[in-house]
Amino acid sequence: MANIIYIEYAFTVTPVQPTSDILIAELGEIGFESFVENENGVLAYIQKTDWEESMIDAIDILKNDNFKIEYTVKEIEQENWNATWEENFKLIQVDDACVVRAPFHDAPVVEYDIVIEPKMSFGTGHHETTFMMLKHILENDFTKKSVLDMGSGTGVLAILAAMKGAAPVEAIDIDNWCYLNAKENVERNGFPNIQVLEGDASLLKNKKFDVIIANINRNILLADIPIYAACLNSGGSLFLSGFYQEDLKMISDKCQEHSLKFEKNLEKNNWVAAKYVF
Repeated sequence: MANIIYIEYAFTVTPVQPTSDILIAELGEIGFESFVENENGVLAYIQKTDWEESMIDAIDILKNDNFKIEYTVKEIEQENWNATWEENFKLIQVDDACVVRAPFHDAPVVEYDIVIEPKMSFGTGHHETTFMMLKHILENDFTKKSVLDMGSGTGVLAILAAMKGAAPVEAIDIDNWCYLNAKENVERNGFPNIQVLEGDASLLKNKKFDVIIANINRNILLADIPIYAACLNSGGSLFLSGFYQEDLKMISDKCQEHSLKFEKNLEKNNWVAAKYVF
């Protein structure tokens, strides 16, 4: 079989946020399948067979004068793919307790060592929202609690919850690649009993959880908060992220409408991860 050839776009952006998030969202819509965020911007990848040079013209943010975006383009053959990821995927450490790393990183001495294959899935721990959600999980008791990780990406949040004693645990994502990647990662970390599902909040009918974790985006959260509230057991907790500080009141007001009380939030680079209790 011939090697798959990827096209790499290396974007340098100013400001890094929210430019990188907007750029990733637009690139994903036109067929780019993998992304690596770095301190300068984003590396974006698409298979050459799916690529046309003109497709980048559909990216609206490139035409917006409020953002400075420059990029270079090159080909990468499949045999160099792992080397490319290894060069760009850095180990993430959350406090002194948790590390998220790839198989090629050396094993650290920490209580929670999470190994994920760094494919295209969101939720590797590099993004502020995933990092803060990991902190929330570290700071809370998950022993014997039923947990839902909604918009699970790589499954890293579900894995940490299971490491902290949660059971049963479900992880749901609407994206097929994320679903497949999460299934691989829960097995890799020794938690094959984490149920990984492909779909959206429609899968939650008649289900109940002690804890729901949802790291998605503001609009989906606002639409699904009533569903999350209906799925929480009495005394349950809801952790939400994927929105900015200026959106916190809107999110909290929607939660209050459904008897969810704001307890605390974390903030990093204007991103927010908030905890609500039922």
